[in-house]
Amino acid sequence: MTERTNTTRKYNLSNRTVAILATDGFEESELSSPLEALKAAGATVKIVSVKDSATTIRGWSKGRWSDDAIKVDGIVPAMKADSFDALMLPGGVLNPDALRMNTEAVSFIRDFFTAGKPVAAICHAPSLLVEAGVAKGRRLTSYPSIRTDLKNAGATWVDEAVVVDQGLVTSRNPNDLQAFNAKMLEEIAEGVHEKQLA
Repeated sequence: MTERTNTTRKYNLSNRTVAILATDGFEESELSSPLEALKAAGATVKIVSVKDSATTIRGWSKGRWSDDAIKVDGIVPAMKADSFDALMLPGGVLNPDALRMNTEAVSFIRDFFTAGKPVAAICHAPSLLVEAGVAKGRRLTSYPSIRTDLKNAGATWVDEAVVVDQGLVTSRNPNDLQAFNAKMLEEIAEGVHEKQLA
């Protein structure tokens, strides 16, 4: 039995619904791997996007657009944070940059923090935490190129594979996905974190 299988069997998320917020240009592995881990743990997962990509979104893999499109289950603001138990934010360069410019997507993210719900963000996705105004005072990691942005927003940035801070899970890049997925499942299983509040 693999470590990934052990991790997903350790947590029963059959009573949890998780939103993955993404748009075109997400890093393919940073959406597909957490999605697989969540489903293997029994979670219901919905792909949430923005109006410009209402029906499908396409990822980025190995320097080119992915061959497969991902079906979108709903868009903001029609999809609300109160319909979900947790939020997962994949990285990539184009994806979080586009989402940062969408006020409805930013509000959707902020609402998870306001409710104390677990949030997992990898690679460039922690830049969305800056835009949502929830990075200040948090200990986290990210892709190194946005380290200064996070520090300027008041976060404590560390170079570690996975960092957990009161329900917020962050990782640096696809090489960290195994550790990221394990902590994401753990935090979602724990539920609301009182100190996660925005």
